[in-house]
Amino acid sequence: MLDFIDFDSLLSDDERLVRDSVRRFVSERAEPLIRRHFRDGTFPQELIGEMAELGFFGAHINEYGCAGMSEVEYGLLMQELERCDSGLRSFVSVQGSLSMEAIYRYGSEEQKQRWLPAMQAGKAIGCFGLTEPGFGSNPGGMLTRARGDGDGILLSGEKTWITNGSIADVAVIWAKHDDTDEIRGYLVERGTAGFEASDLHNKMSMRASITSSLSLADCRIPQENALPGALGLKAALGCLSNARHGIGWGTVGAAEACLECARDYVVLRKQFDGRPLASHQLVQNELAWMATEISKAKLLALQVGRLKERGKAHHSQVSMLKRNNAWMALETARRARDLLGANGITDEYPVFRHMANLETVKTYEGTHNIHGLSIGARVTGVSAFV
Repeated sequence: MLDFIDFDSLLSDDERLVRDSVRRFVSERAEPLIRRHFRDGTFPQELIGEMAELGFFGAHINEYGCAGMSEVEYGLLMQELERCDSGLRSFVSVQGSLSMEAIYRYGSEEQKQRWLPAMQAGKAIGCFGLTEPGFGSNPGGMLTRARGDGDGILLSGEKTWITNGSIADVAVIWAKHDDTDEIRGYLVERGTAGFEASDLHNKMSMRASITSSLSLADCRIPQENALPGALGLKAALGCLSNARHGIGWGTVGAAEACLECARDYVVLRKQFDGRPLASHQLVQNELAWMATEISKAKLLALQVGRLKERGKAHHSQVSMLKRNNAWMALETARRARDLLGANGITDEYPVFRHMANLETVKTYEGTHNIHGLSIGARVTGVSAFV
């Protein structure tokens, strides 16, 4: 792998070990499968058990059987998974940084004991139900409601674009409570009456990822399924900030895969006078742009990761990481596709698959412009959110 600025020298032995172990898993087990699953629009569920054994789920959590990785080690895990495919990284991210994180941060001890060991072992899958058909960038406008019903709670509403939704054993559902209009988090188990999940089909992006809609029609859960600490939209956004940190690292892996593919291609491909494409000035300029932007993105990811490890990362810094690196990776994929010419649109090469996936990654968990507003508020001290 190209390491133009000797980034490895900034990592500890343990961090490099995590990165290399995940890279080996991806190379030996995931990459041989991903093209078929992307074609078929399916997720490689056969890898779930192996990923659990390697400690991928809830990797940043220190208890309940989880691996207890540092923030940078977790970031490197995300980087190597997305080097294969954004769908693979997204599955692990939603399982750990959203679903398990919500239970770990806001759940009761009984909820943690019930779900976290099983989720870490891949024996239970989770999803995170925040986005609604009419509310993406403005989750505070959600229409899903919760109301008391004797010794239970009734949930009614719809969530969409939910990763892992139809295979989840437990869904973390965010809803406004009728009594206070406050947003709270609830656990809804598979098979609960009034709760249904259906997959979204015909996607042109994130095809190797399960994406679902969730319907709650007077779905009754016991009072003990409320997450006691999940009060207010800030609670949901806290989980999202953790996941966005992983996206900021993951997109670097996708960009690196595109650069490596393009570099190998232009070195071997000959045109005009029989010289390789790599000998032409315009081609080298494109590769130089990619190598430079990837190097800058890795340094940004590392700095934010170090800040998180010290408990000093501000959410706007995570926004900068997600915003910049998702944009950079998508632009890298587009430029790499251009260098491959017509071959760039075939799935013999991974570039177009990454490019299609990154169109989604740039949008979800905060669009490019919404994250810009978060950064702008930190720069000016004035919020532009309505």
